Amino acid sequence: MEYTQLGRTGLRVSRVVLGTMNFGGGADEATSHAIMDSALDAGVNFFDTANVYGDTGRRGWTEEIVGSWFARGGGRRDRTVLATKVYGNMAEGEAWPNHDKLSAVNIRRAVEASLKRLNTDYIDLYQFHHVDRDTPFDEIWQAVDVLVQQGKVLYAGSSNFPGYKIAQANETAARTGRVGLVSEQCLYNLFERRAEMEVIPAAREYGVGVIPWSPLQQGLLGGALRKEREGTSGSRTSGGRAAQALKDPVVRAQVQAYEDLLDEHGLEPGEVALAWLLTRPGVTGPIVGPRTPEQFDSALRAAGLELSPELLAALDEVFPGPGPSPEAFAW
Repeated sequence: MEYTQLGRTGLRVSRVVLGTMNFGGGADEATSHAIMDSALDAGVNFFDTANVYGDTGRRGWTEEIVGSWFARGGGRRDRTVLATKVYGNMAEGEAWPNHDKLSAVNIRRAVEASLKRLNTDYIDLYQFHHVDRDTPFDEIWQAVDVLVQQGKVLYAGSSNFPGYKIAQANETAARTGRVGLVSEQCLYNLFERRAEMEVIPAAREYGVGVIPWSPLQQGLLGGALRKEREGTSGSRTSGGRAAQALKDPVVRAQVQAYEDLLDEHGLEPGEVALAWLLTRPGVTGPIVGPRTPEQFDSALRAAGLELSPELLAALDEVFPGPGPSPEAFAW
């Protein structure tokens, strides 16, 4: 397994990030534990979760599963770089005032609840799951300062932030000598490349590591047409969304060209989609969210896959990016 620095920090993390969103609803506890064991054995040390992950009516379940895995001992916690998130409403139904978003009071409440579910006394990377337009960054950083001083949080990151919010967050932090954001978790893959216009340039400018989520675009880049022909696309959300996307003839033609190209090279679509992200400037590592050990094994193969310059150029022809900013939208 290859490792890299997380953004501008001294923290070394694996270039494959184990996403746990499917733990609970998609994979039971035993399967989830087996996947985490396999990840650690393979050298994957970077695990990502969120306080809201779980199944319908059971938010927090995923953190509990990770926590029960840590409780098994064997140095699991010490060997894991643990990332979780704060923002969403943890209650069912409408959020009670101050039980969501990024106010200081909710950050304090949320981190204590996550620590309990995760069965740990600290979080390596605490991520803001979404922009909170109502809470100033001065307040957010003050709340994070307290957690850092208490030893409950080591680093802070963002998720789903636009470029200007990454800049705003880190400029606010810099004015008072704080570290600021060290990572940004964003939607980025071969099919969805809008992050290249503003988010990734901002992240690179501020030394923020980029952690792409949905690297297979909800299954679209994982051999969706082949699975359609074989009748193995499944009925879960990712398969359903890929099927919906394929109803667009332009999208269908792109995916067909993608799969045909990789068939010529004898390569698996999902593995190439992950390997492509590992070639992108600024990317720390993509988040893979397996439901089975076999899916995780496929992600590991992708980490060792080298794509030729000719294949990378051909992929750009199938899924062209927006180009550099600001030229992508200006002269």
